[in-house]
Amino acid sequence: MEKMLFDELALNRIIEMAWEDRTPFDAIEEQFGIKENDVRKIMRRELKPSSFKLWRERVKGRKTKHKKTSDAKRFKSKNQ
Repeated sequence: MEKMLFDELALNRIIEMAWEDRTPFDAIEEQFGIKENDVRKIMRRELKPSSFKLWRERVKGRKTKHKKTSDAKRFKSKNQ
């Protein structure tokens, strides 16, 4: 991954969207232009190791995080 530069606000929003159960990775890609693997790299870099491990276990296989396996349409958080 080439080093993607995001301001603090965008980086915080990417992390927030990644933590949200009903926000698919496709929505993050649509909004920020980064794929799931890049989101994973950002999360690994920005979170504490224990938090990253919890996040990975949480999203692994979660249908709502992958648009192809989910009917979830929502990706706008209450904070937007």
